[in-house]
Amino acid sequence: MTEQPTRPTRLRRYALRTVTAVVIVVALVIGASFAATAVLHIPSPPTLLGLLLDPPSTQGLLFASRTVAASPTPRPLPVASESLPATVPWRGSQIPVAQFLGDTHTNAFLVLRDGVLTTEWYGEGVEPTTPQSSWSVAKSVVSLLTGQAVAAGKLREDDRLTRILPELATGGGYDTITIRDLLDMTSGIDVPENYHRYLPLTGTARMYLTEDLGGFVRAHRSLRFTPGSMGDYRSVDTQLLGMAVAKVQGRSVSELLQRDIWGPMGAQDDALWNLDTADGQEKAFCCLNATARDFAKIGQLVLAGGRAGSTQVVPPEWLERIRVPAPHPVGAWHYGAQWWHPSGGDGQDISAVGVYGQYIYLDPPSGTVIVKLSDHGTTQDRQETIDVFRAIAGR
Repeated sequence: MTEQPTRPTRLRRYALRTVTAVVIVVALVIGASFAATAVLHIPSPPTLLGLLLDPPSTQGLLFASRTVAASPTPRPLPVASESLPATVPWRGSQIPVAQFLGDTHTNAFLVLRDGVLTTEWYGEGVEPTTPQSSWSVAKSVVSLLTGQAVAAGKLREDDRLTRILPELATGGGYDTITIRDLLDMTSGIDVPENYHRYLPLTGTARMYLTEDLGGFVRAHRSLRFTPGSMGDYRSVDTQLLGMAVAKVQGRSVSELLQRDIWGPMGAQDDALWNLDTADGQEKAFCCLNATARDFAKIGQLVLAGGRAGSTQVVPPEWLERIRVPAPHPVGAWHYGAQWWHPSGGDGQDISAVGVYGQYIYLDPPSGTVIVKLSDHGTTQDRQETIDVFRAIAGR
């Protein structure tokens, strides 16, 4: 006679089968997730999870990158003490600077006066040597590399993009896009500026995630308007600009930055420029991860007419190109050669601006450079922040 299993034995068997079934289902879901991300040419599920959980300032650590080595002859910033205003304007009232920094989730805040570091403040967990993501501040760095290529005779603003990158030719209106159009955000390319973390497969968010930038730009060659006819902020313009500069110079964007800017200006720390994939190409429209001090040196380089010490790093003609707004505004502000001209003021200040509250602000009349690196909202409080900078600059 066969012995019947006891109730506890049956329960154990049922539990084991249930656990086994759950494990199999989970394994299938995970496997499908990895397979799906591979097909879509986007990062694996653990990286995508990191993008949901990590602050924007540190997300560069989730991606492949190329190192931009510190200068062999670094130039530490001279330091002096200077008090900031007791209060600054903010949304119709006056608040202490410390409150402004806290309310806008600031990680690093530096002020230079005539090349001297007069204010250096860091949030909790951030040090002077902590690299942080530039986001679209990188666009203004690509501008400087473009100016060097133009001065070297490797590139002209009138050059058509498809002359440099013939694999992008369509036989249509896209082929009329010029380097000038890319510089001034007038290309008309239909890639919307989407930063929604929960809708990551469209527009700029998809370009940020893709592991095939070449395939992405080939797949996005439709136009919203005739190139050169109006301004419309499009990160894809800078991506294409970076690809064109790399092509005519015969080096990656990171290599160009290290050789032609980072080294000559005396950068103190290594930087990382994120790539679409290991040994791939740079996300030129964003994702230069560097210290606040070295971002400040970029600002000082531009403020000083492209000079670092006795070295002319960026041609002065290109700095004049940046200072003159392009004919077509981009949204509420004017724009020129990948640098913003904020509304209000006397029209002499300019700024590199990145999503989530990244700034390199320059006020030539007062000799002021301000760097603010943050984990703030996507595009909020930009004009209000510029008004704070103007107050600090004494304008």
